[in-house]
Amino acid sequence: MRQLLLLRHAKSAWDDPALADHARPLNGRGRAAARLMAAEMQHLGLTPDLVLVSSARRTLQTLEALKPLEGSPIITISDALYLAPWEGLLGALNKVPDTVRSVLLIGHNPGLHELALNLLTPGTGPTPMLFRLQEGYPTGALTEFTIAKPWHDLTDGGGRLMAFIAPRDLPGGDMLREAEEGPA
Repeated sequence: MRQLLLLRHAKSAWDDPALADHARPLNGRGRAAARLMAAEMQHLGLTPDLVLVSSARRTLQTLEALKPLEGSPIITISDALYLAPWEGLLGALNKVPDTVRSVLLIGHNPGLHELALNLLTPGTGPTPMLFRLQEGYPTGALTEFTIAKPWHDLTDGGGRLMAFIAPRDLPGGDMLREAEEGPA
């Protein structure tokens, strides 16, 4: 079994309208949410072997907040992941060496949310976790899937949903609620 972790970047700043979207940093609440998620990932023992991350400033800052990551994973920064559609994200996962056990993909919506929905195994039973995932993918949210096939064979319907966690679900996360509801 393989593990796939999908992490949406934390809340970014919109206070400089002249700043290009790619260069937008995390805001204060985004940094706090990323730290909460980092602590939760450590608590759950989520230790990726490989991190695929968009080259956008906000995704890189989200990754920085997760450090140090257990096991010193290989980190690959990719321009192709910036605002990539779900098919592009799936294509990046298909290129992962089959020897890699666990991948963390840090990216953007709507592609990340659409990827998560498309990975769901057909016939996945209705659960509160599934309903929450279907409703949306807030900034800083993490989804965990188990993957039975090799990475090069991963297709839509190829993942089993194990967890969906938003920063607001974590202790101290209630203060972040309004930060997750605005633009990313």
